[in-house]
Amino acid sequence: MADVHVADKAQQFTIDKIRNIGIIAHIDAGKTTATEAILYATGLRHKIGVVHEGDTTTDWMDQERERGVTIVSAAVTSFWKDHRINIIDTPGHVDFTAEVERSLRVLDGAVVVLDSKMGVEAQTETVWRQADKYKVPRIFAFNKINQIGGDFYKTLESVKSRLTEHAYPVMLPIGKEKEINGWVDLVTMKAYRYNEYTDKTLIEEEIPEDMKNEAMVYRTHMIEKAIEADEKLMEKYLSGEELTVDEIKTAIRKSTTSLEIEFYPVFGGDYRGVAVEHLLDAVVDYLPSPLDTMPAQGTDTKTGETYICKPDKNEKFVALAFKVMTDPYVGRLVYIRVYSGTLKSGSYIYNTTKGKKERIGRIVLMHANDREEIQQVYAGEIAAVVGLKDTSTGDTITEEGMHVVLENISFAEPVISMAIEPKTKSDQEKMGLALKKLMDEDPTFKVSTDEESGQTIISGVGEFQLEIKVDLLKRDMGVDVNVGAPKVAYRETIQGSADAEGKYIKQSGGRGQYGHVWLRVKPLERGEGFKFVNSIVGGTIPREYIPAVEKGVKAAMEKGVEWGYPVVDVEVELYDGSYHEVDSSEIAFQLAAREAFQDAVRKAKMILLEPIMKVEVVTPEEFVGDVIGDLSSKRGMIEGTEQRGNVQVVKASAPLAELFGYVTILRGLTQGRAAPSIEPSHYEVVPANVAEKLKTKD
Repeated sequence: MADVHVADKAQQFTIDKIRNIGIIAHIDAGKTTATEAILYATGLRHKIGVVHEGDTTTDWMDQERERGVTIVSAAVTSFWKDHRINIIDTPGHVDFTAEVERSLRVLDGAVVVLDSKMGVEAQTETVWRQADKYKVPRIFAFNKINQIGGDFYKTLESVKSRLTEHAYPVMLPIGKEKEINGWVDLVTMKAYRYNEYTDKTLIEEEIPEDMKNEAMVYRTHMIEKAIEADEKLMEKYLSGEELTVDEIKTAIRKSTTSLEIEFYPVFGGDYRGVAVEHLLDAVVDYLPSPLDTMPAQGTDTKTGETYICKPDKNEKFVALAFKVMTDPYVGRLVYIRVYSGTLKSGSYIYNTTKGKKERIGRIVLMHANDREEIQQVYAGEIAAVVGLKDTSTGDTITEEGMHVVLENISFAEPVISMAIEPKTKSDQEKMGLALKKLMDEDPTFKVSTDEESGQTIISGVGEFQLEIKVDLLKRDMGVDVNVGAPKVAYRETIQGSADAEGKYIKQSGGRGQYGHVWLRVKPLERGEGFKFVNSIVGGTIPREYIPAVEKGVKAAMEKGVEWGYPVVDVEVELYDGSYHEVDSSEIAFQLAAREAFQDAVRKAKMILLEPIMKVEVVTPEEFVGDVIGDLSSKRGMIEGTEQRGNVQVVKASAPLAELFGYVTILRGLTQGRAAPSIEPSHYEVVPANVAEKLKTKD
């Protein structure tokens, strides 16, 4: 269990004293260690857990502790200076960005942790884009600045060139690398020194003489940007009056939480020690409470009107389910963010997404994999509930009688799959339930059945993700399985436009079957998916058969035409056809549409698309040539290299089909000293000679 009980204390805070924040970063930047230091500083742990020793709070899974990486986001609650801080430590590995996506959807603010020896890395850019998507206010925490190679100013340059120009230091480190022993606070214009980074004793003194000019320049830039959010403070500053410390903090807070002004405060330190207390102050001072963010908006499905969820515990209850997990002690847990109202244990709720009524069994406050029961949860809070059998990630739950649906959460589509089969008959019985549970917990993990082979296929966004799922099946769920080689999620599409007729006629003594359609297909822009256009006029096909035509087209698209992979980015227009008063049926029009679609796309010059991955390899300089040569041999396009600290970063894009087992290959090439980052980028046309080899299905 957690070192202290927090449930009673957690419910004592008013909504303005709550901070819901995420810790986001690239893998190995120090997110989990920073979270451990926060728990230690706030009294929730008696010591700081160490990732490589496997005793951290938020990395609680066996798979996380063995590999030293965060796989699932973990929620913890801490307290600092009369504030409640709900923290979600998110994964940094690209295969688990869904965990970051759903966390950012419900959080009010984020701390972006960067390894100051490396600057901005590949996954930092990904999580930054995700935070932009949800308009999440952020502060930067440059970690490890007091280690060899750590550089606060180079990291700042990296942020400004790769993420945002609007990053403004609120402090400057005193010293360099291992000599760092304090910082200059640009708000108070005082220096704060310590003997060791683990020593909580701070000595306040005047700013060192050789830093005064530099500090004044950074402070001026910071203030001049921050006051843009407050007209009164801007007038006061421009008239030559000195702003007070409280006024500067107010300006920074307003700018950081503003949707109109981009302002990201920058802090730095070794977040295993005293610097974490400075960071906690920043979370309280500058990141928003639920009252400072735009209220969540939903749609009333009965009236079509927009519904504003006021962050008030006395309003009607509305919440979003953003995560599902199975707890070995209490069963299925659904994490919720409450946007308005109050939810009480034992009450009934209405799942407006699915149209189902459910009962809340228990409400628990999570502390990683520990839990404490509470009786109710209020607007602005995050908790987990027990008892919801039909509620999934992205569903809206409300009090009975409401019809409000919040915006769902979108996730990346799988790009890789593999066949999986049980080793024994007893494993077969368990495998279906286990896979269903894994799908329930991870929206990017899909399970399907190959119609031709009858094989069970698991799909995901990366090799590592599937490796973890198989490990969970075997170790945690007791299902022994065999797995096949990974396969690429290719897609078919068209280059041109074409028309085709589909006719299904069948006579068999009694009532016959009759369906007749004319379809026109044309290509859409990459990523647009599918568009169905009904251009029937004059009733040549009755209205009740139009959905059947669309259903038939979708079935043909899903099965594939030329290579057996789903067809994407196509507009299909139904513009003519005919029907029979007695013999026409939905199934006949489905089959006619399927035939017409297949003929039309074959005429429209079909091409095969493959997923292209963004690749970054961090490597010692002596191996750069080998890394580039190997990537080039994998149909990779080298986009450039850059110096980052004392290593080189090779940037490239390469087809996923060529990257299976790449981590092992790279380890052999570089004596285990290089680290790759691979994430989905986009789809591109497969070269004709490669596409020809893949024609294994008709």
